[in-house]
Amino acid sequence: MLLKDKNALVYGAGGIGRAVALGFAREGATVHLASRTPARLEAVAADVREAGGTVSTAVVDALDESAVDAHADAVAKEAGSVDVSINLVSVGDIQGTPLAEMTLSDFEAPVHNAVRTTFLTSKAAARHMIRQKSGVLLTFGGVGDPMHDYFIGGFQVALSAVDMLRKQFAAELGPHGVRVVGLKTGGIPESIPEDFAGRDELVASLVEPTMLGRTATYEDVGNAAAFAASDRAASITAAELNITCGAIVD
Repeated sequence: MLLKDKNALVYGAGGIGRAVALGFAREGATVHLASRTPARLEAVAADVREAGGTVSTAVVDALDESAVDAHADAVAKEAGSVDVSINLVSVGDIQGTPLAEMTLSDFEAPVHNAVRTTFLTSKAAARHMIRQKSGVLLTFGGVGDPMHDYFIGGFQVALSAVDMLRKQFAAELGPHGVRVVGLKTGGIPESIPEDFAGRDELVASLVEPTMLGRTATYEDVGNAAAFAASDRAASITAAELNITCGAIVD
């Protein structure tokens, strides 16, 4: 098992959060799952337990500094370490509106939320990882070319900002033995609601530029996250794992 005896913090209990939690649990980690939504939190925890994993849950607003710090401190005290942290919180983006017609508040909301929550959860975990002289921070997203046929608002700007934050954390935490790795995707169709208007067209636009004729799946994301967090990726930091199936060429 790649993550045996590791404690992994997962913020966000949506579809991707579930996939990563299951991926970590399959590889032996104890998953410390945090979300603002109790029902979703418990549903994902139940899936992890059903799959044979070990999980604890906490209702945490990952935009609240004191709540995030308290959660990381509690895990460190009770479990003995904070070995992995990944933020998969929804940042509340508004899509489908041209930038020239978008309000400032709609544009800046995902940028503000993404940077704030990534900074808070990374900082909270990093304090313990520095003390341990080990640990892995993971980010999730993908920075590629602008989208020509779909109005994505401030979402891609938010991912770009998080990408720079990832690099800065890597530079500052590397001397303490802490790695920081991004997971770069070109979009996960499973995360798009079935009732989303234009879903088929959007999925097709995600598949079309890939080299494999498909996009990454939830399971792919969970497997990549587990590898990136493991000692088998011990030489990887300040970098991204490209799981876009060739849609984005490095």
